[in-house]
Amino acid sequence: MYNKRMKIAIVGTRGVPARYGGFETCAEELSTGLVKKGHKVLVSCRRYLYRERDRTYKGVNLCYPLCIPGKVTDTFSHTFFSIIRVLLWSPDVILIFNSANSPLAVIPKILGKKVVINVDGLEWKRAKWGKIAKMYYKFSEFFSSVIADVVVSDAKAIKEYYLKKYGRESVYIPYGAPHIESKNPAILKKYGLQPDGYFFIGSRLEPENHQDIVVDAFKQIETDKFLVIAGGANWKSSYVRKLQEVNDRRILFLGPVYEPGHIEELHSSAYAYIHGNEVGGTNPALLKAMGSGNCIIALDVPFNREVLGDAGLYFKDVAELKRNIELLLENQQILNSLRQKAKERARNLYRWEDVVNGYEKIFMGLKYGKQKTSDIY
Repeated sequence: MYNKRMKIAIVGTRGVPARYGGFETCAEELSTGLVKKGHKVLVSCRRYLYRERDRTYKGVNLCYPLCIPGKVTDTFSHTFFSIIRVLLWSPDVILIFNSANSPLAVIPKILGKKVVINVDGLEWKRAKWGKIAKMYYKFSEFFSSVIADVVVSDAKAIKEYYLKKYGRESVYIPYGAPHIESKNPAILKKYGLQPDGYFFIGSRLEPENHQDIVVDAFKQIETDKFLVIAGGANWKSSYVRKLQEVNDRRILFLGPVYEPGHIEELHSSAYAYIHGNEVGGTNPALLKAMGSGNCIIALDVPFNREVLGDAGLYFKDVAELKRNIELLLENQQILNSLRQKAKERARNLYRWEDVVNGYEKIFMGLKYGKQKTSDIY
């Protein structure tokens, strides 16, 4: 599209290579994709998460600014020092992930830099945050709509929310979906599992992810299959303690799974995937399940409906989830049909190539003024 090339800085994530979540996966796919197009990219990483601290990754420049570890201080302090560091690199555009970091966008804006903010989901709805934190997240949403040159929303529902609540147009660019196949079924033996022998959940143990509904439904079902739950947690929270008090040998809590290839094998070998996440936009865990060819039962909320469409089943409560699980146990034809539909939907609608192209159009438009940011994706 353009012969000109840019310098693009990405801050607000834990860093690349991606090891932890959706922001990081997006930062990796986006940065490496932009480098392949000839752009120079600098990604800021949290130094305590990367022992070796390589200076480059697949052509992407990496830096490791200071941060102050802690539930409240970690993200904000890292983004502050990251912005100071990347400004020394003189980028054309700075992409900031997470609306909570938006107040720090004042620094590059004062210096005349273009700023794009990926606002993510509605973080203030999460139960883990107290009153003050929720007030801050609401403020940062508003401030994102004011300070950013371009706001990026990863779901159409988020785009509509920002327009209705703040009168701010945003550009819809979702995440891409990986394409995952079973490569090493022997990995399952480490967890005492067999292919098609378990239902799977891969998300952090938090109330808004509703693992409690899934556990309550599964306890009522007569099956020799397991329910496997992988995800980090605050192990001292009352919600997590209550989950782990369940006396059912078929329900396994694996904790966070970081070993290379393990989470992919757990996805691709599952009988079905249960997605209880309520808060957020286009959820990377749901996209991973779709890209793995999972048959998916998802919580019936607009974000999940938008992503999964008619390629899965939905539940609102324990009773409805129980019926859906029993349906899949009894009807292999429905199971196989939904597996195929989910994989095809991921392949057709959630491509990383389109994501990279969408962001590139935004960045080029800001620098050269030749690209309107509406209807990019």
